[in-house]
Amino acid sequence: MELSYFAIIIGAIFVNNVVLAQFLGICPFLGVSSKVETSLGMGAAVTFVMAISSVVTWLLQQLLVAWGIEYMQTIVFILVIAALVQMVEIILKKLSPSLYQALGIFLPLITTNCAVLGIAILTIQKEFSLLQGVVYSVSTALGFGLALVLFAGIRERLDFEDVPVAFKGIPIALITAGILAMAFMGFSGLV
Repeated sequence: MELSYFAIIIGAIFVNNVVLAQFLGICPFLGVSSKVETSLGMGAAVTFVMAISSVVTWLLQQLLVAWGIEYMQTIVFILVIAALVQMVEIILKKLSPSLYQALGIFLPLITTNCAVLGIAILTIQKEFSLLQGVVYSVSTALGFGLALVLFAGIRERLDFEDVPVAFKGIPIALITAGILAMAFMGFSGLV
């Protein structure tokens, strides 16, 4: 059964959100989500990398299969993602130095973000066509960005609330992430 594009989009953003349901990409989720502006920048960077990497990795997978070396998939995909992240880093450094500084170490960490590699591999495993793979990757990245921005907004709001000392900082962030994940898990009952 072939999935409709609408089902792919809704499923990737809400039902199987890469961060809140599949628990991939937790490092940048927790690290960059202290400010909404930074979260938007990271979400845009991940969306760009995922969209381009889905096209390149899908095409490369066809070559790997044709040559009978599909066992090289993970290594090839990591190299493609690393090259794309370097490109994003160069572009951000030139066009938006403030965002480049705000993302700091988390920008090169997109290379090792398991969500980016995971989605590239899942696109192949789900046997999506090229267009379905791009829609899935972009939708997943938008879901990642949505989770990042929602979490950042909540964390910014928590800075003004009276949180017990024992829960300040990372503990309340983890509790909040868990509650946000449970909220997104509610979408899985709709399908």
